[in-house]
Formats: sequence, C-alpha cells, structure tokens
Amino acid sequence: MADKGNDPAVIWQTMIGEMEKGFNSFGNQLMSSPEFSKVMNQAGSATAGAQKQLGELMEKYLLAMNLPSRAQLVGMAERLQSMETQLNEIKTLLQQVHHNSLAPDDGYGATPRPPRTRRPPSEGDSK
Repeated sequence: MADKGNDPAVIWQTMIGEMEKGFNSFGNQLMSSPEFSKVMNQAGSATAGAQKQLGELMEKYLLAMNLPSRAQLVGMAERLQSMETQLNEIKTLLQQVHHNSLAPDDGYGATPRPPRTRRPPSEGDSK
C-alpha cells in the first residue's frame, strides 16, 4: 500500500484544502474593508436604478403596443376575484331563498290547494 505522504489523492485533498483556506482568508479581508462595502452599495444602487428604468421602459412599450401592464393585469385579477366572491355570495343567498320557498310552514307543497267542498257519497244515498 502507498504511503499517505506519496498518495496522490491525499496530496490533492491537502492542496485543495490549503487553497480553500487561502481564498477564505482573502475573501474575509476583502469584505471587511470599507472600500468593498462602498463598491457593493454602489453596485446595488446601480442594479436597482437599472431595474426601475427597465420597468418604466416596459410600461411605455406595452402602452404603445396597446397591451396591459403587469400592474393592470394584477388590478383586473383582483377585481375579478372580488366579483366572483360577490357572485358566490349571491348564489348562496338565492339557493337559501329557493329552498325556503319550496318548504312553507304548513308542510304542503309550494302551490296552495283549493278547498275541498265536495263530500263523498254516504252509504244511505242511492241514485
């Protein structure tokens, strides 16, 4: 078996570990400096500004193409959701009213029956 000092896998692993330690210490030194913070802040500001400009440009483009923007679509979706909620409430109320109208308090059907005035013939009556 090969010695641990001459094993290529162990040498490679040690080299990678040392490189990783070096990169970590360099990164920590770099990030602790005020210049790095300043550059990162400027880069973040530039990115936010570019994103805002892109959004405005897309808004103008969609307006020129007579297409709705994302904000307009979101607004329409919210209004549709509100209308669907109201329709569901109306539907529920109509079902309740319909159910209540089919079962009146006297226990008979929904239509009133005419009064029963004819009497059945009695046993003593003959024709």
